[in-house]
Amino acid sequence: MRAVRSAVRLLLMTIAAFVLVPSAEAAGPTCHGKFVNPITDVCWSCLFPLSVGGLKIWPSGRPDTSNPASPICLCGSPIPRIGIAVGFWEPARLADVTMKPWCFPNLGGIRIAPGFDIGQGYLAGPSMVGGRSQSTAKWHVHWYVYPLLYWMEILTDFVCFEQASFDIAYMTEIDPLWQDDSLTALINPEAIVFANPIAQVACAGDCIAGTVHLPLDPLFWCAGCQGSMYPLNGNVPSSIGHVQSSRLALSRFAYKMHREALAWGTMGSAGLCKKYLMPIMRKQQYRFQMVNPIPTVSGRFACSAIGASTMPPDAGRAYPAAGEDMGYLVWRKRNCCVL
Repeated sequence: MRAVRSAVRLLLMTIAAFVLVPSAEAAGPTCHGKFVNPITDVCWSCLFPLSVGGLKIWPSGRPDTSNPASPICLCGSPIPRIGIAVGFWEPARLADVTMKPWCFPNLGGIRIAPGFDIGQGYLAGPSMVGGRSQSTAKWHVHWYVYPLLYWMEILTDFVCFEQASFDIAYMTEIDPLWQDDSLTALINPEAIVFANPIAQVACAGDCIAGTVHLPLDPLFWCAGCQGSMYPLNGNVPSSIGHVQSSRLALSRFAYKMHREALAWGTMGSAGLCKKYLMPIMRKQQYRFQMVNPIPTVSGRFACSAIGASTMPPDAGRAYPAAGEDMGYLVWRKRNCCVL
């Protein structure tokens, strides 16, 4: 029943959006996209590996973060209860990443324009700066609450699943910090420390680590092969492709959510009993799976880590007609004490 209610709510939102915006042409540039099919568009093997304590009981070919060594955990007060420490990956969020303000690729490619000028204007593809060796891009992100495992009732009443309904939790069009580098410095003043060649050269190691195994959390200012994590906004000064550029914007947005205490830590021993503050995001906590325009549903790189190379999983998955309207399913590592 919860899955049915969520589907009905999503349908009503879509109908309302079409009523508000009769035609995409009247509202602005064409928005491309499609609804995510939870059966065919989701890489269900990305749930794994599944672990109990430090033991992987359902391994996979994908790298995993460190899990608590002991299978026994204690939660609650004043009298703690004994539970079993489990670890798994959950599809928890959905994200639009687009250059077109108010374009929602994961809602079928609709535009929900507010009727007044807000957000940056449309940038028709990356613009060339300093010759053809470099281009810039401006991205917007829409962040959806998307607890897919809970909706589908894969395990009834499993306390470790996030129990929430579908919701659009954040839209960067109404966030001035997302659109201006100077204002963004209010939440990432440390960026000036890493704006030097030595700090950026270190990101090459993060690129290799994220592609081969897991990104390097100590290099928190790096987004691996995609570039620098700072500034925490959608202004990408070195865009070499829609996939690389959109993944960088999404990585920055996830970090921004942690910096603003709108996203929390769920991995490791600290996450067994409850979520915890993580103002400096641990990159290893997330995997990104493309669902728009062409879903990646199989292979080791179907849901790759932050900073991993985009060549193996996503080459050829952005095409001119819809290359500026991307959608990603955000997988989050969860360690939980099952009581």
